[in-house]
Amino acid sequence: MADSDAAATLAAVEKRLRALEDREAIRELVCRYNAVMDNREIDNAPDLFTEDASVSSHDGALSSVGRDAVVEMYQSRWGVLGPSLHWGHDHRIFIDPSDPDRATGQVGLHAEMSRFGVAAMSAIRYDDEYRREADGQWRFASRRLAFFYYMDPRDFAEVMESDLRVRSGEEPVAAGFPETLDSWQDYYKRFPRPAGATAS
Repeated sequence: MADSDAAATLAAVEKRLRALEDREAIRELVCRYNAVMDNREIDNAPDLFTEDASVSSHDGALSSVGRDAVVEMYQSRWGVLGPSLHWGHDHRIFIDPSDPDRATGQVGLHAEMSRFGVAAMSAIRYDDEYRREADGQWRFASRRLAFFYYMDPRDFAEVMESDLRVRSGEEPVAAGFPETLDSWQDYYKRFPRPAGATAS
């Protein structure tokens, strides 16, 4: 093998290894986020976010820009929460092919909590942007969450066949997904649910 071929092979291996390490670091970032939320690790919260980070929600209940504002928002939410448990599921990560220090991702997650003294459970999807900063650490540049549902566990059977699956306020509101997705809407235009497949 020529020296140039060996160098090219080594560079390709190094690039693939770095991508794998970056994916693992981003997964660890999400795990750290869950721990910070549930353990109320206020001193560790700022390090999760870039200085210009934003956190928002599909329903508009969350909207903060800037690391300090994001941390203050979470601290205000912790004031009305009892114990909580966040656990992540599938995590899709897309490294930016034009900038290896940037990535996007989508995280599926369930959470259980007590809020204002009432038990609640939720299913959530996060759309994330990640950035590797000058110290080599990956942080959240943005997080946008949408609820599949948020409800009192006792209402599960009733809530699941409703479009209004977010029951965190005085009035139920529409779920953030999947009904809002183009793929979902397109599928059921082409293949409508048969009679009797929905709640009456």
